Amino acid sequence: MADPTSGATDSDLPDGEGRGDIPANSSTESTNGASGRPAIEPGPTTSPRASSTGWRRTFSSLKYREFRFLWLGMLLLMTAMQMQMVVRSYLTYEITSSPFLLGLVNAGFSIPMLLLALFGGAIADRMERKLIIQIGQLVAVVLSLIIGISIATDTVTWMHLLGVSMAQGALFSFLVPARQAMIPQLVGKDNLTNAMSLDAAAMSATMLVAPAIGGVLYNVIGPDGVYYLITGCGVLAILFTSAVKAPARDKSRARTAMLGDIKSGLMYVVRSRMVLVLIILGLLTTLLAQPFRFIMPVFVVDVYGKGPESMGLLVAITGVGALIGSLWIASIGKWHRGLLLLGSGLVSGVALLLVASIPVYFAAAGIM
Repeated sequence: MADPTSGATDSDLPDGEGRGDIPANSSTESTNGASGRPAIEPGPTTSPRASSTGWRRTFSSLKYREFRFLWLGMLLLMTAMQMQMVVRSYLTYEITSSPFLLGLVNAGFSIPMLLLALFGGAIADRMERKLIIQIGQLVAVVLSLIIGISIATDTVTWMHLLGVSMAQGALFSFLVPARQAMIPQLVGKDNLTNAMSLDAAAMSATMLVAPAIGGVLYNVIGPDGVYYLITGCGVLAILFTSAVKAPARDKSRARTAMLGDIKSGLMYVVRSRMVLVLIILGLLTTLLAQPFRFIMPVFVVDVYGKGPESMGLLVAITGVGALIGSLWIASIGKWHRGLLLLGSGLVSGVALLLVASIPVYFAAAGIM
């Protein structure tokens, strides 16, 4: 599934002390803006000494208080979003019985993220990142509350779900780059790879647990009740993020034009073969794998003859491997990352072919 939190390596950070800002596309160290990510700022160069092996190494970045609160806030928000994706998909198909409208509503989340990703990174380079995150979380809370009320009053339509899906996709195109750019400020370059891996692991964990919870609760408290629960998770996410004491930004340095920064970043991507290949691989993986999740209610209802709890479980199972993989990468460091990337894409493709070929629910659950 699409995952906007691909990790950075220690080499992405410039040498030297301090926490100075780096423009999004002014140098090779700051060119992540081309993919929608803002400049990475160095954090403290000294860090708590973690054990070289075992669980202490895997979770070493959580020793930093500010990163811990940022991580918990993200964990809650992504839990809410994963529940919402299951509930929104199943509700859309329940209302419309149309695979086309189901795909349209789900694609409504991804399209704004693709179109606004470049601007998300550039804006995160010009505003306080904590503020961007909090605004995104607040708007997400309001949107989920509106949908919950619409369901309770029996006024919800697929167009409401499409509108909220698009709005949330636009929010995430700004929220994700801002959060990713804050992480190096909070943990420093020595722990950056570990922190990014834990960030990805948290997203995988929510994909493992939240869809199953959302699917079961759909039948227990109804879709409106699940949306109210999602709203509560969003409120808690805001509280945790508010507890983060973000480093002060350097506001004295002149900024270049936003479009100029974006153009500079795009030119760097074109000239850098490795970066270009990674972006293309990520885009292809998303385009080829994500549609299966978009139309999963069609498989669950029409092919397998199951309900929302079965759909939630199927989505949750897909998060098991992602969680294990993220924790493994956090532990092994830089070992054969290219082979791991290619291997994971190949395995995903084979798994999708098998699921499409075998119209049995438990077979699909085992394969995923």
